Amino acid sequence: MDYLQKKIVVIGAGLSGQALVRVFCKKGAKVTLSDRRAEAQLEGLDDLVGCDLNFDFGGHDLELFRQADLIAVSPGVPLSIEPLVEARKIGIPLLGEIEIAVRELRLPMIAVTGTNGKSTTTSLIGEMLKGWGRNCFVGGNLGTPLVNACDEDYDSLVVELSSFQLETIETFSPNFALMLNLSEDHLDRYPDFSSYLATKEAIFSNMGVGQYAILNETDGRVRELAVPLAVKKIWFSSLRLLDEGMGRRGNQLVWRWQGEEVRFDLAQLQLKGEHNIENVMAALIAPLVLGMPAELAWQKICEFKGLKHRMQLVSNYNNAYWFNDSKGTNVGSVVKSLAGLQAPVTLIAGGKDKGGDYAPLRDLLRQKVALLILLGEAAEQMNSVLGDCCPTRLVANMAEAVAVAAQETTGGGTVILSPACSSFDMYSDYGLRGDDFIAQVKKLEGNG
Repeated sequence: MDYLQKKIVVIGAGLSGQALVRVFCKKGAKVTLSDRRAEAQLEGLDDLVGCDLNFDFGGHDLELFRQADLIAVSPGVPLSIEPLVEARKIGIPLLGEIEIAVRELRLPMIAVTGTNGKSTTTSLIGEMLKGWGRNCFVGGNLGTPLVNACDEDYDSLVVELSSFQLETIETFSPNFALMLNLSEDHLDRYPDFSSYLATKEAIFSNMGVGQYAILNETDGRVRELAVPLAVKKIWFSSLRLLDEGMGRRGNQLVWRWQGEEVRFDLAQLQLKGEHNIENVMAALIAPLVLGMPAELAWQKICEFKGLKHRMQLVSNYNNAYWFNDSKGTNVGSVVKSLAGLQAPVTLIAGGKDKGGDYAPLRDLLRQKVALLILLGEAAEQMNSVLGDCCPTRLVANMAEAVAVAAQETTGGGTVILSPACSSFDMYSDYGLRGDDFIAQVKKLEGNG
């Protein structure tokens, strides 16, 4: 794309926005970085040294947007805000970071979306391909903006995609697109669940002959979404064997493809939990279709120990298991995490409400949770929906939550931080929330 001397407004000054600034400045554009936050609230601006750049902080100057040749939108910025609505009315193009990146990159891509399990699945695919000798980019919503790949000599791309990133695609068309599962999420951003589903479905919108959709057969919403897809569908099922695709029988995964069958022993995995079995199944398919030796693929899968903040075992303090699952930011994720644990469980939850329904947690709370500890803005609301399912305590902060959990959890039990909410009431991201949990648990160990 030719951006020379084009007037470009980049909206959102986070990681993706700053990465976009670097790309546009390098191509000779006239760039303005706009953010509703004040400069003092933003990090990383000092790293934009050498960029011919203007700033628009503390709000958005509508006139800047009206005069732009292009507006580049960071994923965290809703398309419903006034400057973007006004820009659309007068025909100014809006492109997201993912779309801008793929217009620069012409590389084979494996794209991963769904409500839960995206980061683990994306990381697993990356580890397999790297172990096979591929120089692949691994990132997207996982942490590293895709536009960063424009300056490197990669041979392939493995990209995690959120619904926010899929809102602004136009030509994006991966070789493999994975839909892991679908449950309520981000209803504080979308008017209803069907709008969220439609955004997720956009990952397939430009795909065609020679490309593959990898789909979860056990998820009814995924099955419905897949009906009209014209691309080749490859299914995985954690409940049964499949004539073609990735199935399961007992403690074995069974891959059937083009008349061949390969079996994998689940007892060899270091990853724990039923949800991670589905992530492993989904992750294996694209590398195997590409011709990666099954033995090598499984070796790399079995070497993987998991991601920080996702069912991360951080301590065995007081003979209990302490898990940091701070990335469990929606109800569906917490359901999967609790399903893989044995009673009795102490669950620490709460944060900023995302507009979803907490009721799907009720049965698991009755079955497995000995104590529910709630904190953050959503604590009272969650207590009104869930408080009759098990003993419940409301606390002021993470330090108090961990102290109560330590006092009330007996040896052989499990403590898990799995919030079912975003972190933005008390923390700037889920990672800092998880780090605080870990720090409080480590204090217990130091005092023990």
